[in-house]
Amino acid sequence: MNSRERRFEIEKILVESKNPIKGHELASNFEVTRQVIVKDIAILRAEGKSIIATPEGYMISTDKNNTIEKIIAISHGSNDIENELKIIVKFGGIIKDVIVEHSVYGEIKANLMIKSYFDIENFVNKLQNEKAKPLLTLTKGIHLHTIAAEKEESLVKIVDELDKAGFLIK
Repeated sequence: MNSRERRFEIEKILVESKNPIKGHELASNFEVTRQVIVKDIAILRAEGKSIIATPEGYMISTDKNNTIEKIIAISHGSNDIENELKIIVKFGGIIKDVIVEHSVYGEIKANLMIKSYFDIENFVNKLQNEKAKPLLTLTKGIHLHTIAAEKEESLVKIVDELDKAGFLIK
């Protein structure tokens, strides 16, 4: 199989999958290195494919036009991450990403696609198990999230609850 055929198959797998797929799984499937998969994904993105990398693996972005998005500014410490995410998911929100403004690198954005309490648990466990520092530590707790929801009412409830918790930057 040549690289073009492999990229076609990667895209097909991602389109058909309901869950993110790790790079090492794709590499094993095609008997190539993970770095080859990273390059293939980069080429597919350059061709306009809406592939995103989440902490759980690669997936095709399933943005639907029927969702409403809002970017919100938040500030809290590392110990409040789980509580913040639960507030958002509780009202039907999807945490699409986290964005910080770094003094040297500028805007740093990481795709999250957290949709459920299960996703939150996995994310928090990864932070703890891998002893990774969340991006908010680069900015003394200040960060942005792109939140998606099906209804404006849900976004209003999310913002209100984050404000009550003292997380919202106004």
